[in-house]
Amino acid sequence: MPAYTAFDYAVADSVATITLNRPEKRNAMSREFWDEMKAVFGAIGEDPAVRAVVIASTGPHFTAGIDLALLGQLIETSTGLEESRKREWLRRSVLDFQESFSVMERARVPVLVAVQGGCIGGGMDMITAADMRYCTADAFFQVKEIEVGMTADVGTLQRLPRTMPDGLARELCYTGRRMRADEAKACGFVNSVYPDHATMLVEVAAIAGNIAAHSPLAVTGTKEMLNYTRDHSIADGLNFVATWNAGMIISDDLRKAAAAMQTKQTPEYEDLALGGAAAG
Repeated sequence: MPAYTAFDYAVADSVATITLNRPEKRNAMSREFWDEMKAVFGAIGEDPAVRAVVIASTGPHFTAGIDLALLGQLIETSTGLEESRKREWLRRSVLDFQESFSVMERARVPVLVAVQGGCIGGGMDMITAADMRYCTADAFFQVKEIEVGMTADVGTLQRLPRTMPDGLARELCYTGRRMRADEAKACGFVNSVYPDHATMLVEVAAIAGNIAAHSPLAVTGTKEMLNYTRDHSIADGLNFVATWNAGMIISDDLRKAAAAMQTKQTPEYEDLALGGAAAG
């Protein structure tokens, strides 16, 4: 298993866990973090044993967002470039940062995030790309970019309005105010709120384990359909799922599930095939 510096990575019982490991820096997103997110989701896409992913963190805060030292490095690197070439380079750099979270959305397995304390700036970009979000009672969420004079550019503005009422998303993005856990739960941004970090990690792991126990073929198809339908009309979504199931529905998983229901036993499903549509 590859070693990562920005987070710890482990796979157990078909669930991959990515744990941010810089609590002394409030888990700020270093240069290594952005590169390693793409690498780890590439590895997840190539690992048939992974059926769900949990992203967690350490210390009192989930993440303070992008590491300010990295912003300084970007400015330094672009210094001296001819102006139009500098702008073209900066555009490609932003697209590269975006890819670090888009891999979560494209992953063929569900991604769950467990947030404690502050989830700020780039943290919002990251968690809006996940399938489900959970948090502790002390959690808060903040689109910080507006307070530092920039437009958020790594996914929050595109994904946040799909996770809550549009007017609320706009308020958070325009004002930069903190949204507390109770408000996040009330608007549907998070699925559940837990009293403390330890309880949340146990409960979210149990949800991921529940997902991993189902047919991986059915789970990956369900994620594919949900993402496709989000971006297309209902008619397009219905047509796509009909085509998908024409190729997928007659499977060993379906037969195993039917047999298990009759015998009241728990079915055991084969992993997905190695490789294929690997993220990243």
